[in-house]
Amino acid sequence: MSNGMTPLGSVVVPKGLQTGPFGSQLKAEEYTDNGVPVVMPKDISGGKILLDGAARVPEEKAKKLAKHRLMSGDILFPRRGDLGRIAVVTQESAGCICGSGCLRARLKDEVDTGYIHQYVQMPFVNLWLERHALGQTMLNLNTEILADLPIFIIPKNEQVVIAKLLSIWDAAIEKAERLISVKETLFTAVIQNTIGNRSGAWEQLQTQEIFKPVSEKRNGSVELLSVTQDRGVIPRAMLEGRVMSPEGSTDGYKLIKRGDFAISLRSFQGGIEYSDYQGLISPAYTVLRPKRKIDTDFFKHFFKSYLFIEKYLSISVIGIRDGKQISVPDFMTVKIPVPPLAEQKRIAAILSTARQEIDLLGKQADAYRRQKRGLMQKLLSGQWKVKISEEVVNE
Repeated sequence: MSNGMTPLGSVVVPKGLQTGPFGSQLKAEEYTDNGVPVVMPKDISGGKILLDGAARVPEEKAKKLAKHRLMSGDILFPRRGDLGRIAVVTQESAGCICGSGCLRARLKDEVDTGYIHQYVQMPFVNLWLERHALGQTMLNLNTEILADLPIFIIPKNEQVVIAKLLSIWDAAIEKAERLISVKETLFTAVIQNTIGNRSGAWEQLQTQEIFKPVSEKRNGSVELLSVTQDRGVIPRAMLEGRVMSPEGSTDGYKLIKRGDFAISLRSFQGGIEYSDYQGLISPAYTVLRPKRKIDTDFFKHFFKSYLFIEKYLSISVIGIRDGKQISVPDFMTVKIPVPPLAEQKRIAAILSTARQEIDLLGKQADAYRRQKRGLMQKLLSGQWKVKISEEVVNE
């Protein structure tokens, strides 16, 4: 096989680019709890196939669909929707059925599955798929489109080395993510031990007894801030990607100060966001300012905790699913536990230390991802060549 770009369709086995036959065409009563999984795009996340929530069919029906069984090394693409849901079939998911929502590419022997799997994770691939997909509101792929996907092909021994090299970064990222998951579980336990198990003994106050809504406007050339669900209130310059600037005057924007909270437009992760900065935010947000002496770090952690979201915030949330919003009047009357100030400070110190450990792991994982993206760009485009050793290829 010669070096250079070649369409994906030329490196799959004959009739290897297929779609599952039914998936969503099954009636609800045809599914079973313990049968053979039918893999759909919803079962793909982070390049992996997750079978826990997959629909299943009886073994008798699965036998009739032998040609649609997945083999280790197959590459799955979504037929529609989020075109980034691409995964390689491993031994764990081999034998499952390719559902109607997926397109399957079965590669020829002269192509390394690991290499192609790394290649299809490149941003270029997602952009190409979006550009060539059918439809506008809902993007659709088919086997003809996917067969034209350009792949940079190099000798297989080089493919193997590149795949092994990039897998080192994958292992480091996965390890960091596992540690983060463990730390998050421990953090939830610490919240329960320091607050949940003791809150009954503390004073219970309505939110409006602790905070007051403020609306300071016409603040001149103060920095513009953004309210985020995962990072709180931060300068717009810290956001990745393009951020739309407001048109015209910002006189109607609200001033938020360090130590204030903003009630977000949505309640996916609590929706009560802490600000470590002073600046302007959209008038659509409600700014809350402490009206009594409190430790804001305590409430910053408390407002983002599962305990608060499930036990206290839920009664002031309106709407369902993606439409969930916080009713400000209802939220202001919610009673929440308020420990003595010294206790707030002690608990905040414990939680801040635990959260810093998680944040450091998150930054480490992000650094690994950036390093991998840089390597992918160089190695998978042919800008960098790899040295081949027999030991590396055959190990």
